[in-house]
Amino acid sequence: MVDTVIGRGAGRSGARHAVVIGGSLAGLLAAHVLADHAERVTIVERDRLPDGPEPRGGVPQSRHTHVLIPGGQGAYDTLLPGFTDELLAHGAPRVGAPNDIVQWQGGRWFRRTEETAHFITPTRPLLEWLVRRRVLANPRIEVVEGTETVGLVGDCVRVRGVLLRERGAAAAAVGREPQRLAADLVVDASGRGSKAADWLTAIGAEPPVEETLETGLSYATRLYRTDEDGSGDSDARGHFIVPNPGQTFGAVVLPVEGERWNVTLSGLRGAEPPLDDRGFTEYADRLPHPIVRKWLDAAKADSTALAYRTTANIRRRYDRPGRRPAGFLATGDAQCVFNPIYGQGMTVAAFSALALRDALADSRTPTTRRVQKAMFAASRQAWDISAGSDKNMPTASGSAARSTVADRFSGWYLGRVEARATGDPVISKVFRDVLYLSAPVSALFAPRIAKAVLFGPVRPAPQEPPMRRESRG
Repeated sequence: MVDTVIGRGAGRSGARHAVVIGGSLAGLLAAHVLADHAERVTIVERDRLPDGPEPRGGVPQSRHTHVLIPGGQGAYDTLLPGFTDELLAHGAPRVGAPNDIVQWQGGRWFRRTEETAHFITPTRPLLEWLVRRRVLANPRIEVVEGTETVGLVGDCVRVRGVLLRERGAAAAAVGREPQRLAADLVVDASGRGSKAADWLTAIGAEPPVEETLETGLSYATRLYRTDEDGSGDSDARGHFIVPNPGQTFGAVVLPVEGERWNVTLSGLRGAEPPLDDRGFTEYADRLPHPIVRKWLDAAKADSTALAYRTTANIRRRYDRPGRRPAGFLATGDAQCVFNPIYGQGMTVAAFSALALRDALADSRTPTTRRVQKAMFAASRQAWDISAGSDKNMPTASGSAARSTVADRFSGWYLGRVEARATGDPVISKVFRDVLYLSAPVSALFAPRIAKAVLFGPVRPAPQEPPMRRESRG
């Protein structure tokens, strides 16, 4: 059988049916793309999906801070035209960078110069609900809720469907056998905890090699209410304290819809943020400056604190050769998952959907491996940023933790970039564009930037937190 991504080997004659495992962002966006190529797309979701913007168990980090960075905004608007306007219309805040942010990084404060980019800071349930509402309006897409995928149908040559079982104690008690759902294409969007390696092994195929990088980072998040700008002597709309190998505690303070603020505090294994009221507040004393502690003291808590400790970077190398079947793809966190503290996951979910769209539209036969390689490439820059930064942390471990000569050179160069970005608006803009996935890493090596990084001085940066935006002029 020819290795086409959506073949005609299953279902009724002439029909094309795609199954997407997981109804979170990556799964929804993949289904949206596949609906242009399949007559029917079925999303299989473990949870019962809420009718509105409510958290759900299948997204354990949904109550924590999320940002939609500029690269992601463009991707969502390409897939779902007008999406970011809709997000803003539902109250998601728009935060300018660097003018709205008081940011400490690499031991220095960033200047708050004129905005060159912005990010959007909704709660995860709001963003996911808006995507879900748009995607499920397509009559070709249906959702099977409260159902687990427990295996694949097929063999090491081609996947022909999935094995499903109703989720819950009642279904398990009666010992029901898994039900088969035939499909021409199966896309695993089940997330960080994907069981696809076991499923592939069970049908005689080869699982992907996993690359892992773990720092033991843990964070806790709590909702707050305060006055509009967060402090009487500041016009900031957010605070970033970015950890580094010598200072391993971090903080993010950002607005969300409903005139609330999310505060996330982070630390490494053995120094995790506590969840009690007093302990959470006092944990901010470990940060290199009291600015966040003062903010907390002036604000009013609006929720309990919640912890999240599953932060390893994991990359499953489906792009590499192996005895793997046609008709099976992995996307989103099931293919490549990042330390969430870098805020890349929602954006890479959209990048992967765009890569799937473009690969299926290619004039060449869209083979499974070619499509998977395109989706892998869509996550590469985010991995390089997340894993590259985490390699430097003192607790780094895992198969991808070892630094190469190239890593050491890039680390040296990026250290010079970071030092100059705090006081130089030109370098700051490019540095930010790369981190926000709206420019390639090569932009940092453009002749003008490289000259300033290698030979230019470190320009003065604020000695104290800049509480007010710099005036134009």
